[in-house]
Amino acid sequence: MRRVIVIAAAGLGLAGCSSFSLDAFKSAPPPVTVQLDSVPPGAEARTSAGPSCKTPCSVEIPPSENLSVTFTLNKFQTATVPVTVTRTPGDFTSPPTTTIDPNPVVAELQPLAPTKKSKMVRKRKPKPAEAAPAESPFPQPE
Repeated sequence: MRRVIVIAAAGLGLAGCSSFSLDAFKSAPPPVTVQLDSVPPGAEARTSAGPSCKTPCSVEIPPSENLSVTFTLNKFQTATVPVTVTRTPGDFTSPPTTTIDPNPVVAELQPLAPTKKSKMVRKRKPKPAEAAPAESPFPQPE
C-alpha cells in the first residue's frame, strides 16, 4: 500500500513539472512610448488605446495591440493614422523587442473647405399681365 501511495505522489509531482513554464518568471512587457506630431501643430491626438495629448507629444501604450491615432483640430479635417505594433518574444539570450510602425506618427491636416454663404435671392414681382386684345383672330366657340 505504501508503494502505491509513493508512486501516485511521484506521478502527480512529475505531471505538475510537465506543465511548468519559464514564462512564469518573465515580467509583463513595459509600455511603449509613441511620438505624435501634426502639421500644423496643436492638434489633439487620441489613440484607440485611450491616451491623448496635444501635438507634438508622446504617449505610452500597451505593447501588445495595434491601434490608430485620430488627429483633430478646429477648422481642419480629422485625420486617422493606423499604427502597427509588432512584439518579438525574446529567448534566454535576448530580451523581447517591440517595434512601432510608424514612429513618430505624423498627420498632415487639411483645412476644411470654405462654406459658401447662401446669397439672398430677391423675388421679382411678376409683371402685370397685358390686357388681351379686344378681338381675337379666332372665332368664338358656340
